[in-house]
Amino acid sequence: MTNPTRRRAGVPLIIKACFMMPAKPKPTAPEALCPRQTCTAIRKALRTWYDRHHRPLPWRQSRDPYRIWVSEVMLQQTQVKTVLPYYERFLAAFPDIHSLAAAGSQTVLKLWEGLGYYRRAHHLMEAARMITREYNGCLPTERDAFRTLPGVGDYIANAVMSIAFGQPWAVVDGNVKRVLARLFCLEDPVNRPSTHARFQALADHLLDRSAPSTHNQAVMELGALICLPRNPACQACPLAARCRAYGDGVVDRYPVRDKKAAIPEHAMVAGVVHKRGKVLLVRRPDEGFLGGLWEFPGGRCQKNETLPEACRRTVQEQTGLTIATGAPIARVRHAYTHFKITLGAVACRWESGRVRLDGPVAFRWVPLRELEAFPLTGAIKKVLPHLK
Repeated sequence: MTNPTRRRAGVPLIIKACFMMPAKPKPTAPEALCPRQTCTAIRKALRTWYDRHHRPLPWRQSRDPYRIWVSEVMLQQTQVKTVLPYYERFLAAFPDIHSLAAAGSQTVLKLWEGLGYYRRAHHLMEAARMITREYNGCLPTERDAFRTLPGVGDYIANAVMSIAFGQPWAVVDGNVKRVLARLFCLEDPVNRPSTHARFQALADHLLDRSAPSTHNQAVMELGALICLPRNPACQACPLAARCRAYGDGVVDRYPVRDKKAAIPEHAMVAGVVHKRGKVLLVRRPDEGFLGGLWEFPGGRCQKNETLPEACRRTVQEQTGLTIATGAPIARVRHAYTHFKITLGAVACRWESGRVRLDGPVAFRWVPLRELEAFPLTGAIKKVLPHLK
């Protein structure tokens, strides 16, 4: 019997031809996707639409670079309607860079409480102090210098440089990616980090360099008001005639996204430890998750551990105190960006020991009526209405 793996003389191998995968098509260059004439028409349509329909948001009423910078930091991964009251309160307290630089971190965090992504507040404070120290309190006007400040990435740098100073830098955020993905039927997943450079190159190519502030805000506004993630208002879109997804009837296919992993959920416990008419608060380190915020001591529950058992263990680990646990006070749920928690709050009584912290960096015994004066984590804020 002939060995099927043996090559016969004069018979060429065809394995390579049969099994070679087709070459992956190279991404189309921005110039090919959007020729000059098309770019000109898109820029004009965006500018006309924005002039007529943009929202009169407070940061658009000022050319003060500081106010524009604060707004862009607050708007990162946060909706406009959520930001508005925080923006007004923040600027009432810190109307300029000097006042922010001189502020205490706890005062700033209290004003930021509930807005989330607290590292942004820390970065603003650090950057304000750096600007005061190195730039005489004036925001740097050169992008490279501004980019070196704490918390300033490409998006913040491009947004502030273009909106505040009229410099030709294109912004790319979630709204911009969605508009571009539908306009040109881009197959690049918008949530894959490796594709960001392609969206940036296309935004750079499309940018109206004669009016970068208006152009950038117009694209973002279009994504916020018209080119919505669900049920976009295509009939009202100024770019509908040039939108490939709309023309092909496939708007719902774009933008392409990689499937997200399931968000984990953790069982947590917090001990409301009473001693002589006060309760114990501990403060998280400034660096890291929820940096600088206050909470009741506690931690993650272990498998097969009851809530009182978990409470006694975690309070002792964090504070060194021996406590007696009482009745559960509340069970609340809270969602963060990458995980969710179910927090069980338990009434506790101090029995013995002095506070020796392991993890937290500070503690206070606080009357119940004064708890609201501290910048608290979101989950603990949900527990407060249940306390008596």
